[in-house]
Amino acid sequence: MVVHAAGVMTLAPLVDTDLDALDRMHRTNIRGTFVVDQQAARRLREGGAIINFSSSVLSLSLPGYSAYAATKGAVEAMTLILARELRGRDITVNAVAPGPTATDLFLKGKDEEAVERIAAQAPLERLGTPKDIAEVISFLAGPARWVNGQVVRANGGIV
Repeated sequence: MVVHAAGVMTLAPLVDTDLDALDRMHRTNIRGTFVVDQQAARRLREGGAIINFSSSVLSLSLPGYSAYAATKGAVEAMTLILARELRGRDITVNAVAPGPTATDLFLKGKDEEAVERIAAQAPLERLGTPKDIAEVISFLAGPARWVNGQVVRANGGIV
């Protein structure tokens, strides 16, 4: 099993996005996923699983997230296509798309009021936790052998 969770996020309106920041997100979020998936597809044995990370922000269309969302859209496309390219090998390929989760990546640059407002948007009225996301990964890596070529939005119902 391979879980690829590396990611970086820089937020700014598209018109103000620094191209160096865009390139860094591209290198980490897209190229990094591509290389990890490429190597995993070459090495995994029958019964293996590849799990990538996207983001539920894709369906929220939030201002300031255009560059980041674009990179995660690319991750979703790679995930769905690779699942079909590995036909006949009994290797599942899925992505987890967390919603607002209490991690450094999410919390960085947000004041307490913003975090509380975002947490209240989900019907569960809280941020996700790393454990919430780990449970989805565990499911996809273990008993979910019939789940393939999917993006699981683990977001507390926010979208």
